[in-house]
Amino acid sequence: MTDAQVTLYGADWCRDCLRSKKLLDKLEVPFNYIDLVATPEASDDAERISGRKNIPVVVLPDGSHLVEPSDEELRVKLKQTGVI
Repeated sequence: MTDAQVTLYGADWCRDCLRSKKLLDKLEVPFNYIDLVATPEASDDAERISGRKNIPVVVLPDGSHLVEPSDEELRVKLKQTGVI
């Protein structure tokens, strides 16, 4: 695993966000969690990145992103980008 930084935009009321956070923790992936409830202005950043209002938005070190990924989609993308 590298020191690559992943950013996850989400909210603790969102089951998909909690699931993605849990997977990143399980895989020991360092990530920056941006809580959109605590910092609502960051929702504009997440929407600008994804072009959607859906969360979670997971931004990978290579600049690519996923919106509402399944665990398998997130795992595959982490492997493709060399995070794991």
